[in-house]
Amino acid sequence: MGRLVEEGGPYGWGRLHAAFQVLEGLGEGRTTLGAASEMKETTKTPRNNFKRLLMEAGIHLLHARERGGAHAEAAAVVFGDIAGLVAPKRMSGSNLTPREIGEFRQGYERQIGLYREKWGALVP
Repeated sequence: MGRLVEEGGPYGWGRLHAAFQVLEGLGEGRTTLGAASEMKETTKTPRNNFKRLLMEAGIHLLHARERGGAHAEAAAVVFGDIAGLVAPKRMSGSNLTPREIGEFRQGYERQIGLYREKWGALVP
């Protein structure tokens, strides 16, 4: 999908969050996305929560790759996207404002939409 960092702010963090959720879903074979509370948790302290998600990403990649086929192919792309979505600057550790949460959600929905267009039923 090419270079994905768009501003390194809330919109980009929403896209990053979507990529982590899709990778987790591919690894676990889930057919639904995580609970909305997980997104709320990420908008409270983005940096801390993305550090946790990044530490968990490797195992999700491994599981998806071991599943083989389309899951493995999609996971490789999403994992690469994660690297492109992490902006080359320090991420905020502060709670997001209501406006920023709106931008975060827009980025999240955009990234989920891109993955659904590309992989359809594989994306929860």
